[in-house]
Amino acid sequence: MAYTIETCYSSALFELFEKKDAIVIVTDVFRATTSICTAFANGVKTIIPVKTEEEAKDYQKKGYLIAAERNGKKLDFADFGNSPENFKREIIGGRDIVYSTTNGTRTIQMGENCRAVAIGSFANYHPLIEWIKQQKSDVILLCAGWKGKYNIEDAIFMGAIADELLKTDEYDTICDSTVAAQDMWNNHKHDLRGFIEHCAQRTRLRNNGVDECIDYCITLDTCNVVPVYKDGKITDILQDC
Repeated sequence: MAYTIETCYSSALFELFEKKDAIVIVTDVFRATTSICTAFANGVKTIIPVKTEEEAKDYQKKGYLIAAERNGKKLDFADFGNSPENFKREIIGGRDIVYSTTNGTRTIQMGENCRAVAIGSFANYHPLIEWIKQQKSDVILLCAGWKGKYNIEDAIFMGAIADELLKTDEYDTICDSTVAAQDMWNNHKHDLRGFIEHCAQRTRLRNNGVDECIDYCITLDTCNVVPVYKDGKITDILQDC
């Protein structure tokens, strides 16, 4: 019997997909999950996702480094914004970071009652694929989206994940959103950068002057990490092995 793959295009829809015995893969390609993978590749110890600015400020009083943004802009009190280049080894190596973003971090927390929650991006594409296969489990691909709405970049990344898994006999899908995401990936993977120009979030990043990370965010396998969320914090499962 094959393991099932379902794709949830928005955190607002997750209750329709949630299964306790499934693993959840969360992506927010522009930029939270790419930045999280980069942080672990550069030696961060743990990342604690929080929903609100107030929670982040409380952690800051306790001495934690804070990465926080809303609507694409770094919050005034935060040490970092939400771009991968913020997370340099000399600053974050061996440290704990508290993270709060518009879409990504709250989506990560939504899967906490499922079997496992892993962080996905193009940056850790193949390490993540191998980890998923090792879990021998149904898979829910959960897109952070934008404020509850669909976005292209998260969906096409999940199409790439689904496409790789469905090449094996161990996975199957009867989920239309998975089929659509896979089809989008196969139609545009040879000019992903050109297709990404149509994304609303690409325009938001440009308008906020933080679009220098676009090419990095759609580059495969820059980070040999698999960040996993458990008990309120994210750690790199590969480093823990």
